Amino acid sequence: MAVDYAVIVVYLAGMLAMGWWGMRRARSKSEFLVAGRRLGPWMYSGTMAAIVLGGASTIGGVGLGYQYGLSGAWMVLTIGLGLLALSVFFSARIARLKVYTVSEMLDLRYGGGRAGVISGVVMWAYTLMLAVTSTIAYATIFDVLFDVNRTVAIILGGTIVVAYSTLGGMWSITITDMVQFVVKTIGVLLLLLPIAVVKAGGFAEMKAKLPTEYFDPLGIGGETIFTYVLIYTFGMLIGQDIWQRVFTARGDRTARWGGTVAGTYCLVYAVAGAVIGTAAKVMYPKLPSADAAFATIVKDELPVGVRGLVLAAALAAVMSTSSGALIACATVANNDIWSRLRGAVVRGGGDERNEERDEVRGNRAFILIMGVAVIVIAIVLNDVVEALTVAYNLLVGGLLVPILGGLLWRRGTVAGALAAVAVGGVTVVGLMGAYGILANQPIYYGLLASLAVYIAVSLATEPTDPAVLATWRERLAGRGTDDEDPATPGTGPGPGPDSGTGADRVSV
Repeated sequence: MAVDYAVIVVYLAGMLAMGWWGMRRARSKSEFLVAGRRLGPWMYSGTMAAIVLGGASTIGGVGLGYQYGLSGAWMVLTIGLGLLALSVFFSARIARLKVYTVSEMLDLRYGGGRAGVISGVVMWAYTLMLAVTSTIAYATIFDVLFDVNRTVAIILGGTIVVAYSTLGGMWSITITDMVQFVVKTIGVLLLLLPIAVVKAGGFAEMKAKLPTEYFDPLGIGGETIFTYVLIYTFGMLIGQDIWQRVFTARGDRTARWGGTVAGTYCLVYAVAGAVIGTAAKVMYPKLPSADAAFATIVKDELPVGVRGLVLAAALAAVMSTSSGALIACATVANNDIWSRLRGAVVRGGGDERNEERDEVRGNRAFILIMGVAVIVIAIVLNDVVEALTVAYNLLVGGLLVPILGGLLWRRGTVAGALAAVAVGGVTVVGLMGAYGILANQPIYYGLLASLAVYIAVSLATEPTDPAVLATWRERLAGRGTDDEDPATPGTGPGPGPDSGTGADRVSV
């Protein structure tokens, strides 16, 4: 295992080095929170794929393949479909808004600032729990690597993520995510997938030893697939962690085509995870837990060195989601909650240089505070599946309708948006109490109630102020905002969707 340990240690040291590099580059709020909105298509694609494909998609995706066969790919497939829908239909408009959070978008669209306050609290809870669950996943990986107890594993992994995220913000996270994307591609797709299939005797042997339902594309069940679509596909459309990556794109074409590439990659990754899990079922038919399939096949079947790289790939998957959720959580906490409590919401760039440095220090402090909170909560909680389900149900049930309604329906009003958030959220929580937290009915009825109230209240109230809609249309067109970064002149919106000089772009 010495070689495997060396691979992991080098990888972790590299993550910290990336954080130090990012600290030197992140000199303004725009640079710290959204990488100056300057990512080119290749880097954008890699980092977007990295954040959506976390520990649940890797370890959990293999586990679903172990339990259900090829149909176990549906969870990750719906994530990829959501990313494709976001990229094709909405990403260009989102990128042109030049905001930092989903709540700022709601304020801009509906006016008045009221919709953003409630949505900020819901989004903060969602991103916090997403970061916690990703942090807990370190325990599984470090237990395989170093045989350390759960608390030490969470502190070790969490500290590294908090360190590089706090140092360099989105620049550090972007570079580390790009490295993590490469490591995951090599470790999971190019190494673990073919080795697992060969060790299981090939596809013919797998079909001979497993029930036929393991190769039924719909074997996991139509209701389960539909629920995945509601939670994950729609969740991809509105999550702060995903939108914050869209904000990093340098223009419309980057957001659209780069995201499309990332979504397609997710579909491939989904099938690979299910196939690996199916192969593990052939080799280890009686594992105590389906989620143990990934660690077992890596530990027992891979040669020295390769094992270290594949475990680094799993660690990369967890870290990419954890760091993305952490900066999203801190951004919402600072910009949408704390700044509103102080009565001083700051939007966009264009501040004086000393004020920009204050913004960076403030956001860096919030990442550190939220990071410590995430580690502590992860240590205290033993099982957060139910808590994460609550967060996702509140996110989709409460925010999907007002967000998509604001993007698609001009007649939607702030009263309709507030009613949709309140009714959708209350319905989801109430039905989770009645049917159970993991039941499917709460999200079904919560979405229907939110949609009905949004339409009814919007039609029954005065239309949105024409001046607010005019400003909204200007922003959607890429005008009417000054996102100029004084530390890096020329990075604001130009005359075209991907405008700017070569010096102003990061196109990798």
